[in-house]
Amino acid sequence: MIHFPAQRRGPLSALSLRLAAAMGLVFATVAVVYIDRDGYRDVNDDGLSLLDAFYYTVVTLSTTGYGDITPVSESARLINVLLITPARVLFLIILVGTTLEVLTEQYRTGRRLQRWERKLKDHVIICGYGTKGRSAISALQENGLDKSRIVVVERSGPALRQATSNGLVAIEGSATRSSVLNQAHVRTAKAVIIATDSDDASVLVALTVRQLTAGQVRIIAAAREAENAPLLKQSGAHHVIVSSATAGRLLGLSTSAPPLIDVVEDLLTPGQGMALAMRSAERHEVGRSPRELETLVIALVRRGKVVTLADRAGAVVETGDMLVHVRDDRPAANTLP
Repeated sequence: MIHFPAQRRGPLSALSLRLAAAMGLVFATVAVVYIDRDGYRDVNDDGLSLLDAFYYTVVTLSTTGYGDITPVSESARLINVLLITPARVLFLIILVGTTLEVLTEQYRTGRRLQRWERKLKDHVIICGYGTKGRSAISALQENGLDKSRIVVVERSGPALRQATSNGLVAIEGSATRSSVLNQAHVRTAKAVIIATDSDDASVLVALTVRQLTAGQVRIIAAAREAENAPLLKQSGAHHVIVSSATAGRLLGLSTSAPPLIDVVEDLLTPGQGMALAMRSAERHEVGRSPRELETLVIALVRRGKVVTLADRAGAVVETGDMLVHVRDDRPAANTLP
């Protein structure tokens, strides 16, 4: 099931408001009729009870009108002209409006689904909306990826609701199932990020994605244990990030070289100061040493492979190179003129 970003007020909320308005109108009309019950005549000539007032109000507002209770006094007839008849019209408007709104909402949802499926291409699928999945989405958005090009696949109900409330399209189900990934249009995706809670599930997701896409879609997976990284790569993952090993190295750095951990946190935290970025080499930079450029370049990406500046191949920038550099990521208000 596909869940679109949450809207301000759903159909159930609108239906509840209309139902409350209709019931309020009924009770108000019952009160008016019961107060003026002496002006009404029942076929039994035994007067109007509170139940009779409810009965008369319901059959009158619903336009059933059996005629067994009728207004006979001038005040009762005047109230029927000025209050009961307008209330009848308003009651019908509420009922018809509710039906039309429900049908319109169903039509809008269908149309929205069609437009979404028609435009969905070169998107990123996030399998798992836990801590790792949310962090990956934040990084994607910081690099300019629009929310409309992100699709979340998640089984947990609370996580699904959180994703949609954050403006994301979420698909309910397990990413290990081909039908769920097909709903996310995995064949036309740009990349699949696997951020599940267990390495076993990550391996199954990677195998399923590779089978459906024939290896044409880039797969990035997170592994809890380093020993599972080779298995994930054999399953089809192009890149594997070992979360436990990375956290362990950071813990070690924080003990042996505390300033280094501050630098790493600065690079990984958006808007703090420094940030890693990548861009294409410009024409006037080709043929020059990366160390001579105004941008602080730390590596080159050449034909899909990383070339460090310590390598002989990284001594000169070539046509088509991508420059991995450190940029100033501070807010404009905090940067020096």
